[in-house]
Amino acid sequence: MKIPPRAPERGVRIAGTGSYAPPRLLTNDDLAQMVNTSDEWIQQRTGIKRRHICDPNQESTITMAQAAIEQAMEMGDIDPGTIDLVMLGTTTPEMACPSTAARLAARIGATPAGAFDLTAACCGFLYAMNMADSIIRAGRANRIAVIGADAMSTVMDYEDRTCSILFGDAAGAAILEPDEDPSRGSVYQTMHADGEGWASLYIPRQEAQLVEGDDPDLVKMGCLRMNGREVYKFAVTRFQTAIKDALEATELAPEDVGTYICHQSNARIIESAIEKLGLPPERVLINIDEYGNTAAGSVGLCLDELLRGNRIDAGKPTLMVAFGGGMTWSSSVWCH
Repeated sequence: MKIPPRAPERGVRIAGTGSYAPPRLLTNDDLAQMVNTSDEWIQQRTGIKRRHICDPNQESTITMAQAAIEQAMEMGDIDPGTIDLVMLGTTTPEMACPSTAARLAARIGATPAGAFDLTAACCGFLYAMNMADSIIRAGRANRIAVIGADAMSTVMDYEDRTCSILFGDAAGAAILEPDEDPSRGSVYQTMHADGEGWASLYIPRQEAQLVEGDDPDLVKMGCLRMNGREVYKFAVTRFQTAIKDALEATELAPEDVGTYICHQSNARIIESAIEKLGLPPERVLINIDEYGNTAAGSVGLCLDELLRGNRIDAGKPTLMVAFGGGMTWSSSVWCH
């Protein structure tokens, strides 16, 4: 049996990024007309002012993902025919079968690239980035398209204040490829989950899936359910632990990191981490005021905003962290 030679040691670089958020806005005042809330109440607790929402007649997870990855291909001058794998992190796929990633690959001309959806809630993009980095380092692929996209408005009950005030729609994308410098790319990464806490954030499809305490007469099937108090406790703890562990594992001090890219779930959670961990606040992007929580789209959206704004210090590592339903949490220390 002939065994192919091992791939030479190599690093990974980001060849291009892109993002998309629908032009349609849903403001806090708009929500106040739909549910018992107010702009002041929402801003005080979350930092959110508005969120972008798909036009159901024209936009969806796949259209947002396509817009984001096409931007990334344009930035990197990438021929879609050279893409080996398309990985789409999403909680809102177009359908169960086929995967949205397979249809996306066909739309952008990446066929016959491998393609699959990855379900890790708000960690979807970062899980995919970590996996793509490892696959490229192993020599199993040379160019991978990574997308995080969620049309959260399609799973919202806008009569439920707990969830509806938080989420928006968006997509973020990156194209990864090999680099001759093995020190580039993800030098430290984690992907974790604890399914014991699944009931704190879930989307029931039928009455039998409801957790104790959820009234079937009040629950809209196919819509997100959230135990806000439990999710907040989990997020605060795991978010800070993920950052602290990544810094300790790489022997980095908070000021050694050039940019912190955090999943945008709640501005108060990010602000708490800045204070308790001593992070330089000017290096931590907070854009949740404009977009809300865009789930799997969040980290990729932030990455693209920072790169296009020349706001990433390439001379220092970038630390990306995310957490979401599952419950899941993830991190990646990236060297440019």
